[in-house]
Amino acid sequence: MDYQKFFLSIDGRLNRKPFWLGMLALLVANLVVSGLGVVIGGALGNAIAFIFGIALIWPGICVSGKRWHDRDKSAWWMLISLVPIIGIIWAFVENGCLRGTVGPNAFGPDPLLDDIA
Repeated sequence: MDYQKFFLSIDGRLNRKPFWLGMLALLVANLVVSGLGVVIGGALGNAIAFIFGIALIWPGICVSGKRWHDRDKSAWWMLISLVPIIGIIWAFVENGCLRGTVGPNAFGPDPLLDDIA
């Protein structure tokens, strides 16, 4: 797997398994950096945690955007998460629970069919 494309490119599609693994990796990275910030402490620790936290936003957008693409929706659908309560539930169900489009769609070939071939 090309991790640079996985975390830094919004092009293409992701099925549920790599989506969850990618989100888990980003969560662990965020927790490690936050823990490092606590260990260092003070303004320097807060600055390090803040900078690395900001740097993890783009990979999160890329992973989530590709999952929306797999559902045959624009990555702009990520903004549904900004709607209180309902938006988070909607995004969780769409991205985490429902299967992507079977076969190719406007965003590329079916990632599950690519794994089989």
